[in-house]
Amino acid sequence: MSREAEKMLAGKIYDPSDEELVALRKAAHRYSRLYNDTFEEEEDRRKELLAKLLPYQGTGCYLQGPIYFDYGVFTELGDSVYANFNLTVLDCCKIVIGSRVYIGPNCTLAAPVHPFLAEERLFREKPDGTVYDDEYARPIRIGNDCWLASNVVVCGGVEIGDGCVIGAGSVVTRSIPQNSFAAGNPCRVIRQITEQDSIHLRKELF
Repeated sequence: MSREAEKMLAGKIYDPSDEELVALRKAAHRYSRLYNDTFEEEEDRRKELLAKLLPYQGTGCYLQGPIYFDYGVFTELGDSVYANFNLTVLDCCKIVIGSRVYIGPNCTLAAPVHPFLAEERLFREKPDGTVYDDEYARPIRIGNDCWLASNVVVCGGVEIGDGCVIGAGSVVTRSIPQNSFAAGNPCRVIRQITEQDSIHLRKELF
C-alpha cells in the first residue's frame, strides 16, 4: 500500500492524485458502471462484478443498483446486506456495514472531509502538471440490524449502533447509540426502540 493510501485510511491529509489511489478509483468506477449495466436476471455476472468491487463482503448481500463506489476495497459488508436504488459510497476511509442492514433508495455514505477555508480547498499543480488538492476522511461504521430509510446521508466519523432505524431524509453528523430511532437534519435520537414497536401489536395492519 502506498504512503498516500496509508495516510488516507489513517484520517490524515493525503494526495488523491497518488498513482495507486487513482488506479483503485478507476477500477471501482469501472466495476460500478459494469454492474449498473447488468440486468437483475444476470445473477452470476452481478456476483462476479461485486466480488471484484467489494472483496470484503459476507454472504447473501444484494445491491439493487445503480451503485457508485469510490474505492470499494475500503468498504466491508457483513452478511445479508440489502441496498435499494442509488447507493453511493465514498470510502476514502474505512466504511464497515454490519450484517442484516437495510439501506433505502438514494442513500449516501460519505467519508471525505474538505477544508472549511476556501483557499485550502483550491486545486494545486505539481511540477509535472498533475493536479491535486488537500483532503482527509473519517471512518463510518454501521452496526448490525440497522435500517437506513430513503435519502439518508451518513457523514464521516459517524458510528451507528446495532438495531438503529434512521428516518428518511436524515443527515447523520454524529454517532447514534444502539437501538435508537433517530431522524432529522442534523439527525438526532428521537427515542429508543422497544418491544412495543412490534408490528404485531398494530391491529390496523391485520
